[in-house]
Amino acid sequence: MKIGTASTAEGRDHLSLLIARAGDGEDAAFSELYALTSRKMRKTARAVCASRAELEDILQDAYLKIWRNAPNFNPDRSSPISWMAVIVRNTAIDALRLKTLPTTDLDLALLVPEPVPDGDFDYDRARPIAATAIRQLPDDRQALLSLAYIDGESRQSLSDRFGVPVGTIKTWLRRTLETVRTDCAAFEARAAS
Repeated sequence: MKIGTASTAEGRDHLSLLIARAGDGEDAAFSELYALTSRKMRKTARAVCASRAELEDILQDAYLKIWRNAPNFNPDRSSPISWMAVIVRNTAIDALRLKTLPTTDLDLALLVPEPVPDGDFDYDRARPIAATAIRQLPDDRQALLSLAYIDGESRQSLSDRFGVPVGTIKTWLRRTLETVRTDCAAFEARAAS
C-alpha cells in the first residue's frame, strides 16, 4: 500500500486495521503503520516546531502515545490519519510549551529546605496503612495514582490516556489523594481507640 492511498476508503480501513492490530500488541502492524504514516506525521510536527533535533524526539514520543492509545482508537469517530495527527500535534505543542516555561520558580523551589521528619513518625507502620487505603480505591484511580506518582506521567499525558481535560485529571488526583488521607486518618483513629 502506498501512502497516497491513505485518503481512500480502502487506505483508511487498512490504517484502522493496522492501529487495531498494533493495539493488540502486534509489532509488525505498528512497524507498517509507522512506515506508511511517518512522513505525514513528520510534516505535522514540523508545522509546530522547526528544530530537527526536537522533531525526532517529538515523533518518538508521539508514536509511543499512538502505540499506547491504539486500543482506544475508534474509526467511527475519526480517520486514522486525523487521530494520529492530533496526537502528534498535541505532543509537539506540549514540547514547545515545556521549552518556554520559566525555570526561575523551579530554581527557587530547589532552595527550600526539606522538612525534617518528625522523629515520632513511624514510616514502617504507615506504609501498610496507606497501601490498604490505596487498594480500596477503584481500579482506574489506582492506575491514575500509579501513572502520575510512580511512572511520573504528566497531567497532559494522563489527560490523553484517560480522554478527559487536564483540569479533570488534576481534580481526580486531588480527590483521590484526599480519599487516601481520609482513609488513613480513619484507620489511625480506629487503632487509637
